[in-house]
Amino acid sequence: MTTRPNPDDLLERVMREEDRQSRGRLKVFFGFSAGVGKTFAMLEAAQVLRAQNIDVVAGVVETHGRSETEEQLQGIERLPMKKVAYRDRLLPEFDLDAALQRKPQVMLVDELAHSNVPGSRHAKRWQDIDELLRAGIDVYTTLNVQHIESLNDVVGQITGIRVFETVPDHVFDQADDVMLVDIPPDELLARLKQGKVYMPQQAEKAGRNFFRKGNLIALREIALRRTADRVDADMREYRADRSIAQLWQARERIVVAVGSGAGEERLIREAARLAAKLQAEWLAVHVDLANGSQALAGRERVLGYLKLAQSLGAETASISGDELATALLQFTKSRNAGKLVIGQQRGRLAKRIAALGEGVDIYTVARSRTAAGDGDSREDSVADAAQDLLTRRRRIRGYAWAVASCAVTTALAFVLNDFLHPANVIMLYLVGVMLVAMRHGRSASALVSVLSVLSFDFFFVDPRFSISVSDVQYLLTLLVMLAVSLFISSLTARLRRQASVAMQRETRASNLYMLGKELSALLTLDQILEIGRRHLAAVFGARIAFFLPDSANQLHLAEPEQEAGGAHVLKSVDAGVAQWVYDNGQPAGKGTATLPSAAALYLPLTATMRTRGVLAFAIEGASEDERQLAAAQLALPENRQMLEIFCSQIAMAIERLHYAEVAQDALVSMESERLRNSLLSAISHDLRTPLTSLVGSADVLAANPRLDEDARAMARTIGEQSQKMVGLMNNLLDMARLQAGAVTLNRQWNALEEVAGSALRLLSKTLEGRSVEVRLPAGLPLLRVDAVLLERVFSNLVENAAKYSPPGSAIAIAAHVETLDGAQQVKVSVSDHGRGFPPAMAQHAFEKFTRGDNESSTPGVGLGLAICRAIVEAHQGRIWIAPQEPGQGATVCFTLPVEAQPDLPEE
Repeated sequence: MTTRPNPDDLLERVMREEDRQSRGRLKVFFGFSAGVGKTFAMLEAAQVLRAQNIDVVAGVVETHGRSETEEQLQGIERLPMKKVAYRDRLLPEFDLDAALQRKPQVMLVDELAHSNVPGSRHAKRWQDIDELLRAGIDVYTTLNVQHIESLNDVVGQITGIRVFETVPDHVFDQADDVMLVDIPPDELLARLKQGKVYMPQQAEKAGRNFFRKGNLIALREIALRRTADRVDADMREYRADRSIAQLWQARERIVVAVGSGAGEERLIREAARLAAKLQAEWLAVHVDLANGSQALAGRERVLGYLKLAQSLGAETASISGDELATALLQFTKSRNAGKLVIGQQRGRLAKRIAALGEGVDIYTVARSRTAAGDGDSREDSVADAAQDLLTRRRRIRGYAWAVASCAVTTALAFVLNDFLHPANVIMLYLVGVMLVAMRHGRSASALVSVLSVLSFDFFFVDPRFSISVSDVQYLLTLLVMLAVSLFISSLTARLRRQASVAMQRETRASNLYMLGKELSALLTLDQILEIGRRHLAAVFGARIAFFLPDSANQLHLAEPEQEAGGAHVLKSVDAGVAQWVYDNGQPAGKGTATLPSAAALYLPLTATMRTRGVLAFAIEGASEDERQLAAAQLALPENRQMLEIFCSQIAMAIERLHYAEVAQDALVSMESERLRNSLLSAISHDLRTPLTSLVGSADVLAANPRLDEDARAMARTIGEQSQKMVGLMNNLLDMARLQAGAVTLNRQWNALEEVAGSALRLLSKTLEGRSVEVRLPAGLPLLRVDAVLLERVFSNLVENAAKYSPPGSAIAIAAHVETLDGAQQVKVSVSDHGRGFPPAMAQHAFEKFTRGDNESSTPGVGLGLAICRAIVEAHQGRIWIAPQEPGQGATVCFTLPVEAQPDLPEE
């Protein structure tokens, strides 16, 4: 059987080839874990290319200190790394601009899933590689299976470790070549113990966590399966590009043909068992033939069968075709399936497929004997009988038009007989056949074909008014006329069907285009919902209701603003069903397996980031039969897919509007923050000079012996309060400078106890009558910090502890060294015995102008903790409030990184 190539496929193939020629080729060395030898294999391949005089440059190669990997780099030009500033550090990164300027034939870029340092041109290394490919440079890279986006959660469940550097699936799928680098898990564990994967101290930790044998076996299987899927996709693409119709059964795949009759459940279950036995993929397909309408109950049965197959693990499809055997074979070969399962009652179909399909094995399954004995089948029979009655009426109407057309054509030809040649009379009859076929289908056109031949013989062939034929030549003419009439009727009916399908597709595409075009220009939520109602009502003939969430994720019915939108609004809705759909992200209601008794269908409006609402959808119709027929049409896969696309476009429009509002609010907030910082800086600067003068004058007056004691006490009070105002101004200025990024850290090696002691000496007056317990163990490492700023952190934390705890209560400062993710850090805590932080405040305590108790008489404006956070984060540390029981005091903790210690001079 030969198939004419699809012009669209040919055009797409040409465009794909042109794109491939302009882009570089990407080769991925793929493995199931670190240490399997991906980088080594990549360098081996690079050395082979070098031996062939191909220009190879190493852009990024991570050897991890492995000597055998370093040896493979010998002779390969290495591109210098670019230094990128990040948090007062210079970090090495791949130099994309230098690579584009050097433009070798092949560039080696290790670790495809790597995240670039913030501030780089691209956030991810795979984006750098894509730019290299667009520049025509071939790229070799490496990737582990846990970094593929769709497999990330699966691997995380197996290993208990979730990685956050991932690569989109399309990057892996679009690679020109994937080489699986594989070794047995026992060999990998042996390499780990020998120190060939990690350093000894890291290897011991990895062996207890990620590198367990069970984990490695599971990861290896996932990598092998993903590679097999990739190879299978490559093979199907190769067959499609070269129009190869012959099956290549490199992988078991089964197709089961699902009909509309009762009893197909057994066929589907047998196919599922066969697929499980053969460990094969399987697909369930229904062919919607072009030669007639299907009963309502039959459509509902087909949908039920496809849902059953999907629940058993099949991929489902509904296709259109003129002839069942041909359509099934075309679908089977397009999916490269070697086995076709059909019902045993279709004996003629099996023979037809066997005659047409070389290389396709046919399995027949007996029909279930209990298929037609239940109440549902009796209901289906009633519905089928009603549908059959409508079908018979349409056929009778078509037959009547066939007879009328033949009679009119005969009368016209009889009148014009003296002026027309017999051949022209035949042409008149063929025109009638074509018109009937266009309006009333194949059966009516077949009838008019036979009637036309008989009429022509009876009225215009000698002997006239008799069926007999005197001349043998006329007998041949009549046979040819009959054949041509039947051919025209069949061809016209087929074209009518194809035109109807094309119009439906064009209507879908046009509706989607118009919906997307209108949604892209809307600026308000009410406009989006109104456009959605109008388009859904026009396409599906339905009434619509939208549910939108509030800040607490509780749904509320969105009422239309304009009365004109009320014609398409669904009034009878169930908010409980809508809330379930929103919470679970799954459809529910009529036609689904969840709450099927609901009067409407409820679909989630799922956008890129989250679910934006729920759509309630109910079919309109003049009668119950029409509504059921429309519901059955909607449940067809292609129509359901279109409805889901509508929902997706509406959800994306709502999300776009949401983020536009967020961006606008952020812009306003940033501008407000900038103006506030400028104002605070200006006010603080202008107030410092008079406050400094006031403090100095108050100190002079307090020390003047000529004043009495009351006057000197008043002067001391003025000085103390002015000093507090100076501290407040300093905080405001520091906050403004930190926010503007105008503070440069003066990092020096300092001992933590010296910085803490200096802060306590400055607070000696504030801490009068209190005991401060300092628990700093001997041997704390030196910290490379800005001592002045870190002193401010201690001052603010201790001063806050003194403000919000009872007079005379103790304050504790403690520190110790801890290890997190392989890096050492010093953890410092400041604790008091006051009321503690309110539970709702823990997440907002470090924001500017936030206070623990707004009604408190304790002085302050809420900048102390905000300044602490800015300083600690500038040192690459972290600050937080430790959880405490209410009334048990407050503990604020912060961490500072420990760097390699300096060489101290010998005593």
